[in-house]
Amino acid sequence: MSEAVAEAPLAGALTALRDARVGLAIGLAILGILFHTEIEAAVHTWIISTAYNHCFLVIPIAVFLIWDRRAALRGLTVVPTPRATLLIGPLAVGWLAAERLGIMEGRQLAAISMVEVLFLAMLGPRLWLAVLGPLLYLYFLVPFGEFLTPKLQDITTWFIRHGVDVLGIPTYIDGYVIDIPEGSFYVAEACAGLRFLIASIAFGALYSLLMYRSPVRRTVFIIASIIMPIIANGFRALGIVWLGHLLGSAEAAAADHILYGWIFFSLVILLLIVAGLPFREDEHLQASAAPPMAQDPRASRNGLLAGLAVAALASLGPVLVLGLDRATAMPDIALRPLDLAPTCVNQGAPTGPDANAPGRTILQHVSCDGIPMTVEVEVFSPRSTAGPISAERRHLTRLGGAEDWSEAPVNATNGDQLRPWRVIRGSDPARVSVAGLWINGEPAAASMATRLAMARDSVFGGAAAPVLVVISPVADWAHVDMREKKALENRIAAALEARPEIGGQVRKIAEAAR
Repeated sequence: MSEAVAEAPLAGALTALRDARVGLAIGLAILGILFHTEIEAAVHTWIISTAYNHCFLVIPIAVFLIWDRRAALRGLTVVPTPRATLLIGPLAVGWLAAERLGIMEGRQLAAISMVEVLFLAMLGPRLWLAVLGPLLYLYFLVPFGEFLTPKLQDITTWFIRHGVDVLGIPTYIDGYVIDIPEGSFYVAEACAGLRFLIASIAFGALYSLLMYRSPVRRTVFIIASIIMPIIANGFRALGIVWLGHLLGSAEAAAADHILYGWIFFSLVILLLIVAGLPFREDEHLQASAAPPMAQDPRASRNGLLAGLAVAALASLGPVLVLGLDRATAMPDIALRPLDLAPTCVNQGAPTGPDANAPGRTILQHVSCDGIPMTVEVEVFSPRSTAGPISAERRHLTRLGGAEDWSEAPVNATNGDQLRPWRVIRGSDPARVSVAGLWINGEPAAASMATRLAMARDSVFGGAAAPVLVVISPVADWAHVDMREKKALENRIAAALEARPEIGGQVRKIAEAAR
């Protein structure tokens, strides 16, 4: 008898959802088709990045959280609210802006927000608010937060800088490089603690939704789940430096730093759980004291209208982008190889252009002081956005699957920076490349100003085509150590410094493709 009573709220809620199922199915299916690129990009990131592996659990967790609130759903029914679909308009504008700026996370956040609006329009405000926590948890489907990495590196380096002073360890710190008498450490992107921070926030949100009912307690616990892993990662990095000092070998201390990190992170989560238990409010959620809702006789019709309205408004952005993309056809151009003599000499004839690439490419095989290298020049449409160029840059530098990578300016032997060149180092797989980007014939940095300029050019056309140049040594990267990497970087820098007129060569290519 008691089991039947306990299941009654869930059965009632499922019955209430019958009038919304057609509209929900239509809306979700069309949103999935419209934003399949965002979905594919998210799933790819979940697979290749340990910082986002937990995203595969988000939807099952959201379903469980709804089931956990089944008692509160008793007496509620769907009241489709077609006027709520007007909220899709600003989201469509936001998605279009993110698409033109080449910010995939912005596109994904806009898409998941459209899903939230779909549920609001289909369920009605009262039922939507009853399941708001689980629905908001769906935002963890977006692999968001990579932009925080440089700031997290700064915080981690700050902990080390002050910690070694307290511990009395002789140290020289240059940027993210930590030198002690026993060796060197580098605060790389993977050491910044992003993976621990993202996982901690996801756990903190789940714990607060399960254990607390008060919005204040939930907010405080989530804030604690943000602050604690940042502080803990600083102490973890300091501990590795201290361990290297004790062992007499920085290399030995850093060998298993990822394993140390996950053990340390597990302890942090345990401390969060213990700290939060005294304030728990996880008693079984009772049914709402508000009077039960009457069944809406127009629910099925209004639900269908709401689902179709969401689909129609959400499609405005992709349809407009489709029209803009039709104007991005690449002109037929004759690409000329770059002249890197006298430091580098060509090894065979260059190949290209590649009609299957996002732009037009030419590949050169050169030898720079006996070191074989490849030089890839890729020209994009004058109306191209930053998105495909950023993706191709990662592809050409072979960092698409790298878990740990860093980027810095290329320094010439006289101490001056070579614009616009950036050295990109990766590990697992280990490699190093140098990349340069020209927008409208001028050297460009990876900044929001560059993205804004390209977004403008994608609509109105640019003065010259964007050109990407990537120089990569050909080496057995599994057997290249840090010193050899640095030597290869210096070899490329010397070749670029010997030919400062490369920028003029690239400018001619860009102007020929406008």
